[in-house]
Amino acid sequence: MLRLLERVSRWIDRLNLLVGRIVSWVTLLVVLVVFVDVVMRYIFNTSFVFTQELEWHLFAFIFLMGAGYTLLREGHVRVDIIYQRLDRKGRAWVDLVGVLLFLIPGCYLVLATSIPFVLSSYVTGEGSPDPGGIPYRFLIKSCIPAGFFLLLLQGLSMAIKALLVIRGREG
Repeated sequence: MLRLLERVSRWIDRLNLLVGRIVSWVTLLVVLVVFVDVVMRYIFNTSFVFTQELEWHLFAFIFLMGAGYTLLREGHVRVDIIYQRLDRKGRAWVDLVGVLLFLIPGCYLVLATSIPFVLSSYVTGEGSPDPGGIPYRFLIKSCIPAGFFLLLLQGLSMAIKALLVIRGREG
């Protein structure tokens, strides 16, 4: 059973590594879009709603889809006053309890509320209210449940690793 959990954890980690690579390229795209927007605004004295909306759509994509990768790389903010003083098993217990009591319920709450939100946007064909804006707003809204699903998966991987450490196996 523990071997299966290890394989599941590795699969989740590989998935979020792949998503992290994609997000890194989208980050480069944001830089290019912002550059074009600045050039158009300050040199040509014009601006496009589409470009401005694309900036915040891409930012939303980066932060939502990159959350699982950030958890994998331990990049989220953590209060280390007690955690850093614990041994490996103690940290594993904190991670396991944190995932079970906070991360999983939090992700569930966001998933349960965001899926109807996205479906409503899709059914109504929601687009930008501004002329020249980005259509199909449900696409960016779908990043909310997708991102939190990836975060939930990474939390499960983290819990598996913590369980392995607690059981005396490598995590």
